[in-house]
This record gives sequence, structure tokens and C-alpha cells, in this order.
Amino acid sequence: MKHPLESLKARLATGSMSRRQFMRSVVATGISAAAASSVADQVMAAAPKRGGTIRIGKGHGQTTDTMNPGTAENGYMVNLLQSFHGYMTEVAPDGSLVPGVAESWEAADGGKTWVFDLRKDFTFHNGKTVSPEDVIASINHHRGEDSTSAAKPLLSSLADVRADGPGRVVFELTSGNADFPFTLSDYHIPVGMSEDGKVDWKTGVGCGAYKLDNFEPGIRADLSRNDDHWDLENRAFFDSAELLAIIDANARQSGLLTGDLDAIDKLDLKTIERIKKAPGIKVHSVPGTQHFTFEMMCTSDPYTDRNLRLALKYAINRQELVDKILFGYGVVGNDHPIGQGQRFFNKDLPQREYDPDKARFHLKEAGLDKVKIELSAADAAFAGAVDAAVLYQNSAAKAGIEIVPVREPNDGYWTDVWNVKPFTAVYWGGRPVEDLMFSTAYESGVPWNGTRWSNARFDELLVTARAELDEEKRRQMYYEMQELVNMDGGLIAPMFASYVFGTRDNVGLPEGFASNWDMDGERCIERWWFT
Repeated sequence: MKHPLESLKARLATGSMSRRQFMRSVVATGISAAAASSVADQVMAAAPKRGGTIRIGKGHGQTTDTMNPGTAENGYMVNLLQSFHGYMTEVAPDGSLVPGVAESWEAADGGKTWVFDLRKDFTFHNGKTVSPEDVIASINHHRGEDSTSAAKPLLSSLADVRADGPGRVVFELTSGNADFPFTLSDYHIPVGMSEDGKVDWKTGVGCGAYKLDNFEPGIRADLSRNDDHWDLENRAFFDSAELLAIIDANARQSGLLTGDLDAIDKLDLKTIERIKKAPGIKVHSVPGTQHFTFEMMCTSDPYTDRNLRLALKYAINRQELVDKILFGYGVVGNDHPIGQGQRFFNKDLPQREYDPDKARFHLKEAGLDKVKIELSAADAAFAGAVDAAVLYQNSAAKAGIEIVPVREPNDGYWTDVWNVKPFTAVYWGGRPVEDLMFSTAYESGVPWNGTRWSNARFDELLVTARAELDEEKRRQMYYEMQELVNMDGGLIAPMFASYVFGTRDNVGLPEGFASNWDMDGERCIERWWFT
């Protein structure tokens, strides 16, 4: 049972009682006036306050970015979209799913039917009420033969979506999906304003906690608080925000050190000790699902050969990358995209180690004594990606594999290099549940399957596991899927990287950060405040 003092502290923190009322109530419980005053000071100092403009420097963003949520593919756009858009559901800091535009939901027919009730009197920034028709148009934006949305595979089992009255939306699936509500939290699938059955994403009108006032792709975005949002008691403490795209790590860190920026992501881990010692700066490290990878296209020679892929997987020194690229802010990966903290992480799968002899063995099995391969990388992929490619070059050389690192331009990396060239450095933020990660990037033929890997057994398991309600049976299927990616896929996942970001000490922060994306689940603008 919660102590009465805790309830009083919560009321003081949220402003539902004054300091004087708090003092009287606490003294009445037998606590001295001096002690009560000290507690009040602590609570009020830690409580979120409204006001100010936060300036955030992001190590992502490119001139080709658009407000089309289906094509967003970098951390800058995740942060921006989640700041001015509303979503049916949201991932909370503790990883649980909480209501958003949808107030509640329930399943029927073994998870084949999902019924969502919308929040009442909820409006877009222009005053238009959010309706089931807006939800339906927003979902259908990602469907259809002509859709190029990265969310298309996430909705592939959706047979029909329809309104059931003025505030209810019904989703009919072709098969059961125990995690379907998590799908609607994906950053690609906001609820946008519609007209004549089509969602209008170009205007930048959303229903989120902030309004989008200005957007210059690859440069900046300006936002202001939506004073009509339903949850202002718990979010949107800043009056406004400036979200800046600053790819260069030195420029970002200089901005933080001089006070021109209040928060930045992707700290340069090579200089992090200097940043830690700087006055007025706080460094934060959050382990999560983020992983840094090298992806081979299984449809392009020489990567069509499974033995060649295995040779490359054994030729990388994972611990060296964790030590020299992440400086210990992470753990080794095992050539699949599921993190150690996730529900169905395969803890029984043997960890692949650096083994030049095994790499050379598989190279010979592929009919080769040696091979020369180009590896595209840029800091846009992840901080230190080019250095990681050089380290990989050195370790692979001992197995007769000549890797030639190719430094690519940062701007346009995600449109011109990744998913275009056959061997590239990539970062993934991961997803809150295994089905979303596998459906986004490993199912045969999906737009973001950068490895072009196709495995019939994997595809079969993906559909079956999605509908299975028995947790132990699901676990066995997800274990097998991780093993298939590990042994057969085109993914080299040498390291899972902690999110490491910095803030000025006048930035107020919650007790715990979300770990599903960088910077508090890329919701820092609505979750943080100035002290």
C-alpha cells in the first residue's frame, strides 16, 4: 500500500496541491515542519516545469527526408514524427504499451479481430476532430500494391479495417496476432488528417503534443506546444523546440559544450571522457535494442553463396569492435537482430566468435582461396562506421578476405547506399517486439529487407508465431528464427550499442529512459523539461 506521504508528494509534483497545503498535510502526519519543508523543496525541484525552448542536435537527417511517414528511415525523422503526430498506441518508458489516440482496445476470435475505441473530443492541430475515417485512411496509406511504405509488411495480414460508429475502429486480420496493438505504435503509422479517404501528410498537421511550425529537410524543424492536447499534465513541458540535423559529431558536441544546444544524441565515444568532465554536462547511457550491422545482399554475387556469408561472419572480431568503436558502451551481437533484454532472445544459441580458420574453411567451401569485397560505410550509418570497416578489414585479412572500405557521403546514405549497394554498414534501432523487427527487415520481399534474404521456413514461422498465444510455443519459434538468420542470413550483427546522449544540467529528466529508441524513445521533446 502506498504511504500517504507518497500520494501527497505526487499531488505537489503535479500541481494539484499548493506548497502550503502540502506542508499542512505532511505536518498532520507527524512529520516536523522542517522535514516537511525539506521534502517540499526536493519535490518541487524535481517536478516538471513548463517553459522555454529546447534545442536538440541530432546526428541524423538528410535533405531527401519528407514528412511522408511511410518512408522515414532515420532517428531525426522518428523524433520529429513522434513529436507532432499522435499514434493509436505508444510504447511507455518501461516497454509496456499504453493508450494514445486509442483509449482502449480488446481482441476477439483468437487475436484475428481487434477493436479500438478512440479518445473522445480529440482534435488535430487545426481543430478538426480525429475520426475513425482518419484512422482508416492513415492505415490504408501503407497498404496496396503501389505502396512503398516500410510499414506495408507490418500490415500484410490486415484483411479489413472499418468504422463501427463515431469512435470505434475494427481491424480484421487474416490470422491471429497477439502483438497487433504494438504494430500501431510503429513510428511509420501515425494518425494523420484525411480528406476523401486519403491521408494528407504533406501539410504537417498532426494531433501530437507539439505542432510543426517549420521543416527544412536535413537542416531543422521548429515546433510549438499543442495547448489542446489531451495529456498536458504528463508531457509537452517546453513551450517550443528546435530540432537540428547535425551529422558531424564534433559540431554537435561543441554546441552542447558552449550551451548553443541543450541536448545531443550519438556522443563521440572516443572523446566521451572529456565530455563527462565538462562542467554543466550530463552523459547518459541506456542499453536497448539498437544494433550496428553490416548487411550483405544475398541476391548479389558473391553473397549468394551461404558459405561465403559464413566466412564473412567468422572473419569479424566482435569484441574488438565493442572495445574500440563502442568503448564498452554495448555488448557483442550474434548475427540476428534480437537484443538480450527482449522477451524471446535465444540465450541457447552459441555465440559466434572470431575464428579466421573457420572463415577460411567456409571460403574454401565456397570454392575460393581468397576474395576481394567492397564495404560501404559512413558516419550516417553509425558513429565510427568507417573505423569499424577498417577494423573488419584487418581481422578478415587473416582469413584471406580482402575488405575494401568505401567511405560514402553522409547526405543521402539511406537513399543512395543502404538497400542499394550490396555490402553496407547499417544501424537499427530495433523494435519493441520480435515480430515487428522480423516483419520489417527479414520477411521475404519486404521493402526494408536490405539483405534480400529469403527463407521459406523463416516466413512460415513468422506467420505461425504471430498467431500463437501459447508463450512457450512462441518462444521456440522465435528461437528457431534467430538461428535461421544467424546461420543462413545476410546479416552480420557484431554489436548491440547502448544509446549514449548528452544534456545540459538544466534539462529536467524522468527517473528512467525508454530503451526502444535513442533519447528516451525519441520522445525527449515531450517527456523532458527545464529545471
